[in-house]
Formats: sequence, structure tokens, C-alpha cells
Amino acid sequence: MEASAARSSEGVEPPPFLIEKHRKYVLALQSKTDAFEYVVTEFLRMSGVYWGLTTMHLLSAGDQMDTEKIAEWVVKCQHESGGFGGSVGHDAHLLYTLSAVQILALLDRLDLLDYDKVAGYVASLQQADGSFAGDEWGEIDTRFSYCALSCLSLLGRKDQINVDKAVDFVLACMNFDGGFGCAPGAESHGGQIFCCVGALAIADALHHIRADELGWWLCERQLPGGGLNGRPEKLPDVCYSWWILSSLAMIRRLDWIDAEQLRLFILKAQDEIKGGIADRPGDEADVFHTFFGVCGVGLLGYTQEAGAGGYQGLKRVDPVYALPVETLQRMGMPVWEP
Repeated sequence: MEASAARSSEGVEPPPFLIEKHRKYVLALQSKTDAFEYVVTEFLRMSGVYWGLTTMHLLSAGDQMDTEKIAEWVVKCQHESGGFGGSVGHDAHLLYTLSAVQILALLDRLDLLDYDKVAGYVASLQQADGSFAGDEWGEIDTRFSYCALSCLSLLGRKDQINVDKAVDFVLACMNFDGGFGCAPGAESHGGQIFCCVGALAIADALHHIRADELGWWLCERQLPGGGLNGRPEKLPDVCYSWWILSSLAMIRRLDWIDAEQLRLFILKAQDEIKGGIADRPGDEADVFHTFFGVCGVGLLGYTQEAGAGGYQGLKRVDPVYALPVETLQRMGMPVWEP
């Protein structure tokens, strides 16, 4: 049976949350190694594994994954520098280094890492202004500030960088509307806002945020159909059910949007036959949007902890670290409470 939850506020029966089909969808991805999509996404496979594995854990099915094989593959992607590539033989990058650490945290196999070596790689990418380059080639982006702080926090090595300068750089990217861009002067964007708010949360610096202004910008991302977009005049996309909701959760403004309409938007984007979730209703499902759709439903409060009002089998996700709450609790990490 698929999971069901309470009726919507308008008395309309929402589509079921297809938990079992989503589990089967993610599991099937492991065997589709000859598919076109598998081949052309090799460069970001580390993140793909993180999305799929975390989805399975949030759907109470992490034990169905081949955890030993995954852990062995992750280790093969590490470079002498301490960083990780998107797949075996690919250059090390901060994005995939965080994904690798998140995967091993999920698997309870952080013992496979030399913490200081990984932390040294991350620290080597911090610039004089506090920003972080993504790799040795020098691209600067607030995404990398989040990746660095999250990675080091999970490893207990934040002392390896200048946290105050990292915060200063993020704050330099704050705009007049309360949002954040990828660099100073860049337009506000939902994904960048998550990275900046998450980085500030990890650095214990959320007090610098203009929460009401930011909350207003974020809640304005909800469109008449219930979905969220990443910036003005764009189409709604299920992935912003994570980027926008997690940011609202961190600044404690989650109740500023219509949660029920967003839930319906996500549920309508499910593939009722094969499982998985698409960017919007009617499109093809993929693991990226499946992960963020599952996270969005969880952030809205429809987890098994909600009892009869939630979906049995759906576990809580932490809005700061994008990991299951139970994983962080096992690690002794702080958990964000609404």
C-alpha cells in the first residue's frame, strides 16, 4: 500500500505519496549502467549517489542499498589532495567532497576517512577574503562556502578555516531584498540563499540575517499552482521545495507559505507508474527531483512522527545539513528544531 495522509484544507483528497514506488525507482537506477542518462552524468555521480542514498534512508529503505559497494566506490574517488571527484578518475572538487562525506556519514563509515587530510583539502581552498574556490582552478561561489562549512562541521574540523572571514564573505553577498547571490552584487536566488543561510547556521551567525525581509522574498516564490520558483518570473520547480523550504525553516518562517498547496504540487509531479518525482507535473522523473521532492514533503511536516497526519515510512530531514535527522543524532551533531 502507498502512504496516505490527511485531506487537504479544502477537503480534497490529495494524491497518495508513492513511497514504495519511489523506493523501487531509486533501486532500479543502480542497474541502469548502460542508459544514456547514466553515461552523460558520470561527472556528478557522487552527488547522484548522495541524492539516491539519502532518499532511500528518508524512505526507511537504506538497508536495501549495497552499502559496502557504495563505500568502496566513494573511497576510490579520493585524490591524494584529500578531495573527492565526481567519479573515479575525475578531478577533486569541493561539491563532490561534501557529497562523499555525506554518503559516508549516512553509511556510518566515516572511519574510512583521514579527517585531517580531507579538512586540509577544504581549508586549502579558502581565499584571503574568506570565500572558497570550488577546486584548484579557482571558481568562487557561495555554494562552496556552504560545502566547506558543512563538510568541516560533519568532520568536527571547523577550526581548520577562518570561520569569521567565511561569514564576512557570505554577508557581503546579501542583497537589498534580504536574499543572497553567488557573489557580491549577484542577484538573489533560491539555491544560493539556502547555501548562504545554511553556511551562516553552521557558523552560528544567523543573527546577521534580516529574517523578515528574507522570509518575504522566499514566500513570494510560491506561485498560484502551489509550487515554488527560484527567482521572480520563473516556472515552479520541485527542487525549490528544498531550497526555499529549508531556508524558511532555518529562519523560522516556514508557516509563511501555503504548505498544503505545495504538498499537492509535489505529489502531482510523481510518476504514478515507475515512481520518482519530476521537476513539475507531467515531466520525466529523475533522482535529483525525487530527492528534493521527498525532502520537501518531509519539511512540510508529513513525516511518520506526525502520526495519522503524516506518511508512515517517511523520516525527518535536517534543513541545515540535508541529512536524515537520525543520522545526525547518531553522530552527536546538533539537529535543527522548528
